[in-house]
Amino acid sequence: MLCTRIVNANIVTMDPARPTARELGVWRGRIVGLDEEVSAVPARRVLDLDGATVLPGFIDSHVHLVWAGLTARAPSVAPSERADSILSAVASAVAAAPPGAWVELAGYDQRPLGRHLTAAELDSVSAGRRVFLGHVSGHGAVVNSAIQELLPAPVRTDGFLAEEAMSEARRLRPAYSLAELATAIGESARQCRAEGVTACAEAGVGSELLGHSPIEGAAYQLALETGRLPLRLQLMVSADALSPVDAAPEDTTSHAVALGLRTGFGDGRLSLGALKVFTDGGMMARTAALSRPYEGTDAAGQLQRTSRPLDEVIVAGHLAGWQLAVHAIGDRAVDVALDALERAQRLHPRPDARHRIEHAGLVRPEQLPRFAAVGATAVIQPGFLRYFGDDYAAIMGTERAPWLYRGRGFLDSGVRIAGSSDRPVADGAPLRAIQFMVERASLSGRIIGPAEGVTVDEALRAYTADAAYACRWEKSAGSLTAGKRADPAVLGDDPRRVDSSRIGAIEVVRTFLEGADTPR
Repeated sequence: MLCTRIVNANIVTMDPARPTARELGVWRGRIVGLDEEVSAVPARRVLDLDGATVLPGFIDSHVHLVWAGLTARAPSVAPSERADSILSAVASAVAAAPPGAWVELAGYDQRPLGRHLTAAELDSVSAGRRVFLGHVSGHGAVVNSAIQELLPAPVRTDGFLAEEAMSEARRLRPAYSLAELATAIGESARQCRAEGVTACAEAGVGSELLGHSPIEGAAYQLALETGRLPLRLQLMVSADALSPVDAAPEDTTSHAVALGLRTGFGDGRLSLGALKVFTDGGMMARTAALSRPYEGTDAAGQLQRTSRPLDEVIVAGHLAGWQLAVHAIGDRAVDVALDALERAQRLHPRPDARHRIEHAGLVRPEQLPRFAAVGATAVIQPGFLRYFGDDYAAIMGTERAPWLYRGRGFLDSGVRIAGSSDRPVADGAPLRAIQFMVERASLSGRIIGPAEGVTVDEALRAYTADAAYACRWEKSAGSLTAGKRADPAVLGDDPRRVDSSRIGAIEVVRTFLEGADTPR
């Protein structure tokens, strides 16, 4: 007997061998068959969907659940349009905080303001507290003098700290408790589930840039153990979390996390994924590393400064058996990533390494065949151009703007693309991102790189089958196929049949996880 049989549905399987169906059977959390394979089998529950569309649950290949949950709870200074309104929000947060508390706010963005706030401005409303004003990109912060004076002299500024300097300031903050972090994870995960997401890859546990506790990984275990993880989660381990080891020479492992664990450890709801390596910053903070300066400036961003050369970190990760997730937004950083991955594969060929380049925000035409040759997946964030596209196009200029967050260029070059949000940097709803992948329109209506548009089917694949491949989940997720997990999302309409301008507004009616559904 089946646990559940879904009937009278428009089932889009994302399985080329059987693209559509009307019925789907579930037993013990797995799909056991479609249509005639299950139509005569008794079921404890028959769920008539009255023609609703069913797709595989979406996979968000790059998220930050802790950061998203904490940001949602933190006081915010968004939209950061006026200095006095920002300072007023800071003053209110300071007044509400207990004596001696570290005061952290979210939502800071210098772009509407036209400049960065200064430490002196924050001092005027800080009442002597330590105030940390986090940039929306995660790649910078404005901090007041109470924090600046505790920093090493080389990284002190008049207020804004970028990349490694921000990490120095973040290390001064008392660690969040595991309970706080597990709560943040649970709240973010529930939001993902409501948007049709059934699996995520957490992009960098143990990161000096984005870390919130030296034992942050334990918070995900706590969330799972206490029933606060309503989706499948894969943890990317930051390269920052690896320490030198003296392994046997033939094992080619020079750095590792405790016990030498790596990609593939774990099962079910929570497991280890790729090794995350940062090579540059972000476009909003103007720290993404470009081969030519940002339009109208002399600045071209920066590569991350690490204790070892970036290419050495990447090659060592490959030799140790990791799948690599290399953060590279600017085209100069993409060069660094591709050079290192090419070298790594020459030293030790691993045809199924499935290395990923996270973001790939600006990719020159001549870099596309190199992506394909090295077998890297481009893990993109379509929402970045939907929400920040006008700014990004302006700072790239006419020639480079069409190279931003490519779609068609990757696919035509033989490169897989996996969809993601980088939540909370941008809105996490996959359907809104899918709409952008097709239309390439920012919120203002500006079309950015129209030749990079893809079809609806291709965009859906980026958030299902190809995202599963990027996360090494293709045997259990990404399509509605017998034997895979019963994780479908039920939508109020079919994204393939509505006008593209309506895709983002399609309702997610309910989302299943291993056969259990949660009506909205």
